[in-house]
Amino acid sequence: MPSRFPGFEPRGVIPAVLLPFHDDLSIDEAAYAAHLRDVAAVPGLSAITTNAHASEVASCDPEEQERVLALTLETVGDRLPVVNGVHADGTLQAAQIARRAAAGGASALLVFPSGVLSRGNAARPDCLADHVRHIADATDLPLILFQYPAVTGLTYPLDTLARLAEEVPSIRAIKDWCNDPALAERHIEVLQGLRRPVHVLSTHSAWLFASLVTGAAGLLSGSGSVIADLQARLFEAVQRGDMATAQALNARIRPTAQAFYAEPFFDMHNRMKEALVLLGKLPRAVVRPPLKKLGPAEIRRIGQALAAAGLLDAERLAAE
Repeated sequence: MPSRFPGFEPRGVIPAVLLPFHDDLSIDEAAYAAHLRDVAAVPGLSAITTNAHASEVASCDPEEQERVLALTLETVGDRLPVVNGVHADGTLQAAQIARRAAAGGASALLVFPSGVLSRGNAARPDCLADHVRHIADATDLPLILFQYPAVTGLTYPLDTLARLAEEVPSIRAIKDWCNDPALAERHIEVLQGLRRPVHVLSTHSAWLFASLVTGAAGLLSGSGSVIADLQARLFEAVQRGDMATAQALNARIRPTAQAFYAEPFFDMHNRMKEALVLLGKLPRAVVRPPLKKLGPAEIRRIGQALAAAGLLDAERLAAE
């Protein structure tokens, strides 16, 4: 099945959605469809991302990932392009995921680096680049490369990114999680200044406003599963140069970022599920192992952050 949005350019506001589960850890398809409809109804979005970190892709087998993509396309695929994650340590497996996603109707792919290369990649960056080349050979879909922080050992050196972008025309964007403001600015300057520009999509939720003002072409973030409306309005305000409105929106976003991305960092999407339960948008906040349910004190902190953001009634929260 060809993409329903040929020529899709990955830029603007692209939330990465969550994946609800039943208590028995099976996928709750009805709750997922409701979540998709809720997020997709937000004005100003460019696309939806699934089978990524936010949807606990590492805990889903290949058949489940195909089913999740199919459900996403059935529910919102006629309204918005769907970006599908390619998450596999093996390059051959990643290429197979890419082919299946293209055949299933995805409009773009979010390419995760191979965890096999998490130690010593700086010495042999072409191994990371070859992972991308194989995926690009498997499909013509636009690729969004996930740029990890240096501490992970999965960072593309900027010269490698620029060379790949010149060599592989399907590379259309990066999801920038370099976690370094100076490097993020260089990504924007170099990649968006190429002969064939590569869009920089920020996922720096702790300094999202700053990254957008610096010139990022959009954002791709799991917190969009909860605050897509605030993100879309922030992006639009920055684009039109209305800094007063953008600063006010950023002030509302800040408490949610502080709550969602607190340590331990791996609980970020666990916290987002609890937020949607508090907002009445998910029936339960079940995560698959090795993640575990959060305790009452942390859930209260999430509720307080939602109240500070103006998303949850503070009086109702205090009464619960």
